[in-house]
Amino acid sequence: MPRRLPLFPLGSVLFPGMALPLRVFEERYRRLLADLLDEPADEPRRFGIVGIEFGHEVGEGAAHRLSDVGCVAEISSVHRREDGQYDIVAQGMTRFRVDAVDAPDAERPYQRAATTPLPDEVGEGAEELAERVNRLFTTYCERLASAGVRVEIPDDFPTDPLPLSYAVAAAVVVDRYDKQGLLEVDQATERLKRLAELLRRENRLLTTLPTLPAGPFTRHEVSLN
Repeated sequence: MPRRLPLFPLGSVLFPGMALPLRVFEERYRRLLADLLDEPADEPRRFGIVGIEFGHEVGEGAAHRLSDVGCVAEISSVHRREDGQYDIVAQGMTRFRVDAVDAPDAERPYQRAATTPLPDEVGEGAEELAERVNRLFTTYCERLASAGVRVEIPDDFPTDPLPLSYAVAAAVVVDRYDKQGLLEVDQATERLKRLAELLRRENRLLTTLPTLPAGPFTRHEVSLN
C-alpha cells in the first residue's frame, strides 16, 4: 500500500539490511527526529533515505533533485546531545519509489513524500550467481588487503542471494551512481549480475592500482547531516 514518509536526503545510498550511523544537526532534521520520537513507543520510527541527484546535503533547498528510489530506514538507537543534535543508528528496511514530494512548511520544515513499496524478488539462477559474486568479492577483499587495506568481513556476512546482493553492494567501493543503480534493480539476479561486472572491473583495477580508498569494512562514518 502507498504510504507517506518523511524524507532524509543524503549523498550516499542505504541498502536494505544495512546499518547507517547519522549525526543529525540541521534544525529541520532535528524536527523530523523529534516528530518521530513523539510517536507511540511501540510503533516503528521510520523515515525515507533518498539520494541527492543534484545539490548537496546541508542548507535550505540544498537537495535540488532527488533519486526516484530510496530505502526505508528504521531507528534502532538514538542519543540526544545536550546541544539538541542527535546521534542515531538507522537500519535499512525496504526499498520504495518516490511518487510525489510535499514542500516543507511551517509545521513540517522537512520534506515528506507519497511512496510506493517496491518488491524484493530473487529471480532465476540467483544461487549460482551468488556463489560467483561471493568468490569475486573474496578476491576483492584479498586484493584490498594486499594493498595494505585492513578488511574485516563480519562472521554473519550473508550468503543467501538477496541479502548478499545488498551487503556486497553496500561494501564495494564504487561511485554513488553505481550504488544507486544497484538499489533500483528489482531482482537479486540482476543486481548480482551487475555486481559481478563491477567486481571484475574493480579486481582488475586493484591489480594495477593497488592504492584505492578503504571501504565500509575499514571505517565507521557518521554522515554530518
